[in-house]
Amino acid sequence: MENNPVFVLLAGGKSERMGMPKGLLPFKETFWILEQLRRISLTSIKTVYIGLGFQHQDYFEAIDWFEAAVKKPFLFLGMKVIVVINETPSPGPFSTLQKVIRHIPGFPDILVHPIDTPLLNWEELQQITDQEGLIVLPNYEGKNGHPVKLKYAFWEKLKFLDAADKQSRLDVQIKQTDAAEIVSLPVSTEVILLNFNTPAEWESGAQMSQKK
Repeated sequence: MENNPVFVLLAGGKSERMGMPKGLLPFKETFWILEQLRRISLTSIKTVYIGLGFQHQDYFEAIDWFEAAVKKPFLFLGMKVIVVINETPSPGPFSTLQKVIRHIPGFPDILVHPIDTPLLNWEELQQITDQEGLIVLPNYEGKNGHPVKLKYAFWEKLKFLDAADKQSRLDVQIKQTDAAEIVSLPVSTEVILLNFNTPAEWESGAQMSQKK
């Protein structure tokens, strides 16, 4: 059976230090979140779930089809995009991930990616998508980054964790997994390690992202 991974893009944080929703930062005459979707569209991925939380109304006002995509999948750049709202995002990004995966039907592999990490080049993103393993982590010079690819056998159990528990973090759950079940896939760019929380970090990260 053909494996059709689903992409999960998490954009539910407060963005307090940034001063605005990170996905709505301007990038090459568009919004950052739409640029991330464009990069995903260059691969074989055909379904994307976007997890929103804090400031989801700002996204609805800026991108007219986002609100419609909550009720019905929206076709964007050849991909089916579904928006999921986390009405209780205070526990953190893991709670938004849980909200999203509870909406995903079937048993697909998923790729999980935060909005504040630039996606790497499409060729290596496709390699991550195609790589088999319970957990697949892109690795740059010994450091793991995003996106993280997870098989259903792993991510299904995440749905039932208590989001308020300190163990309810994706990185913690991965560390508790047998190392033999984890594939580390070397990549050529350090953008997988970036995350931007302030305007200065965004400026440097966006410039690096354009050079990828």
